[in-house]
Amino acid sequence: MIDNLEGVHRVDWSSMGHAYGPADEVPLWLEQMASPDPAVREKAFSRFYGAAHHQGDVYACTAASLPFLLALADDPRAPDRAAVIRLVLSIGRAALDCDPDGVCYSPSGHASTPHADVVPQLRERAGDFVRHAADPDPQVRQAAVPALGLFLDDVDPAFGLLRERLAAESGTAERLLVIEAAATLARRLPAALAPVTAWLAALEADTALDADIRLAALVHRSACAPEAIDAGLVPTATDLLHRLTPEPPPPSGAEADAGPADHRQCTCADAPAAPAADPTVPPQLAAAFADLDRHGRTHAPTTWLLTTLHGVLDSRVPERTALLTAQLRSPDRATRYDAIAMAAGLIGSWRGDHRDLVRLLADCLLPQDPYTAAEAASALGQLPAVLAEPAREALAALVEAHRATHGPAVWATPDPLLRRAHQEAVTALARLGDERALPGLLTALDTDTDAWRAIQACDHLPQAAAELLPRLARRLAGADFSQEWSWSERRALVAALGRLGDPAAVPALTAALTASVRHEQWHGAAAALDALARFGTGAASALETVRPLADAEVLDLRFAAAAALWSLERDPADSVPRLTGLLDTSRGRDAADVLGRIGPPASAALPHLRRMLRADYEWTRVHAAAAIHDIGGPPEAAVVLPVLLEAWEKNDSTAGHTLECLRRMGPGAAPALPRIRAELALARRSGGCFTSVEQDEALRRAARAVIEGLTHLR
Repeated sequence: MIDNLEGVHRVDWSSMGHAYGPADEVPLWLEQMASPDPAVREKAFSRFYGAAHHQGDVYACTAASLPFLLALADDPRAPDRAAVIRLVLSIGRAALDCDPDGVCYSPSGHASTPHADVVPQLRERAGDFVRHAADPDPQVRQAAVPALGLFLDDVDPAFGLLRERLAAESGTAERLLVIEAAATLARRLPAALAPVTAWLAALEADTALDADIRLAALVHRSACAPEAIDAGLVPTATDLLHRLTPEPPPPSGAEADAGPADHRQCTCADAPAAPAADPTVPPQLAAAFADLDRHGRTHAPTTWLLTTLHGVLDSRVPERTALLTAQLRSPDRATRYDAIAMAAGLIGSWRGDHRDLVRLLADCLLPQDPYTAAEAASALGQLPAVLAEPAREALAALVEAHRATHGPAVWATPDPLLRRAHQEAVTALARLGDERALPGLLTALDTDTDAWRAIQACDHLPQAAAELLPRLARRLAGADFSQEWSWSERRALVAALGRLGDPAAVPALTAALTASVRHEQWHGAAAALDALARFGTGAASALETVRPLADAEVLDLRFAAAAALWSLERDPADSVPRLTGLLDTSRGRDAADVLGRIGPPASAALPHLRRMLRADYEWTRVHAAAAIHDIGGPPEAAVVLPVLLEAWEKNDSTAGHTLECLRRMGPGAAPALPRIRAELALARRSGGCFTSVEQDEALRRAARAVIEGLTHLR
């Protein structure tokens, strides 16, 4: 053990906690960070980040670890000092985010004060960071340079050190970090703002400097003084970006005529190989973790700079679109790849006409570049059809090129890059309702290769139900219903069969319901009931199976069965009492929705629904108000409308549900017009932090429908 860690066991770690319990393991993790075994070190850092620094939180054990981490960073025998310094700075940044009293709030909302001692300790060790920033090891320098902007408090010496570091460094990464640290200093200390921004302006204007340094100076000067941003910012940035990525030489004959083996090569230098699949992990879960691993991965050295610039531009959507246009048209593949996520982020956060960006994403669907094509197809597949439409033909062309070059079974190719590119393109095309995706989906279902991915897209092709439904039904019949439904293929199969809308699926869904009940898989049974309810009276053959479940003890099952009974039988005399009895449960809002669909025959539920208007939770009030209007009709508008608008004002997430009710209200919604117009005037996507692009687009359609309906009534 490194000498400086000898005191680690004298700390009362058991009196402290971290995200997952007592902090007894922390001293072991600290010791393992000094292990000569890289695997041991990696595991120790991972566990510390995951528990003692969970999601950026600083616990008492995190603060107590700081002296030992600083000792490791100082010890030349420590094998991974750069990683230690990065961890120290991560803790320090979290502490700097506290309020002036040192109180911080975790993602769970709990106040904590261990941060209070962190920043003073790091400021006392400012000299160590200065020394580390000049270390012979470039990795140590890269890790330490940001500390010069974060923890040095004397402006003149700190700024002088940063200028010296820029002159001394020859590596691009280190020089960019120095410029970023100077900008951090300027934003943190008011006295540093004027000299630093003047220096950055001089660097930006110095044509003798490399373009990446000038671009960094431009971006960080803009971040320091956003009020000074002018029309020349984006053109200057795109010009510098072009200087950084000159046109590549034309491909050689061998490259131009590259065969399938060459097409499989990853185009980005650090694109990792796909890990071997773990048969014990559900494939959907493995894919989700793979997506998380890709998230935040960067390939071009300018990516962080451009990300910062997009953050500075924020709501300036035209300027950001112009910048993304330059990025997506860059001759540098890595720049184009990293721009895909930025473009998806812009489309996902801001309203507007994004057709040109979608076309540029479609231009990335090149068969010779499967790594980039897969990312572009994935981004397009996450857009609602109305936004992704301009990419339809490019997606179809990629799918057909894959099939022509690699054969009709390309969905199941062993090449991981090609397989992901093809599957993402097929599923994105299917979500557009395009039958050219069908051969790929059928290959998946027939070969049982990544069938889960195809199943999730099948419901977008109801016109192909004759081919899809028998395959889906056979898979569902062969499923093991004794296992938990989480992450299971059965859940996706049941949902797909329901959404395809072909009543021929009713026997398969009824059998799935019976099997789920037999094995006491209540979530599965509820999912099957929801799917059967979609067919309305077309699923009446399932009534004998459904009816007994409406008296089940399991609440979710009882509600799903009661809702299905109404859809299958349309008997308000039976359904209304059952659903009214559920209004005081955790499924009360859902029960109110079904009562609203029943309409006037559910009038017996009105007194109970009126009481729900006094609930503390605005969502409960919104669902009750919508049901009251749908049951009672126009005379209820005077009661319902204020409830809806008050809830919308309090909780933006209620916007979609509120607008759908307003659309049904007709003339009674007229007083809401100013609020609706204000909603449509917003540039940022609305409906709450968990709202998708598709939900926001639906919200806007509903808002426009309300306005159009009221206009026609005049």
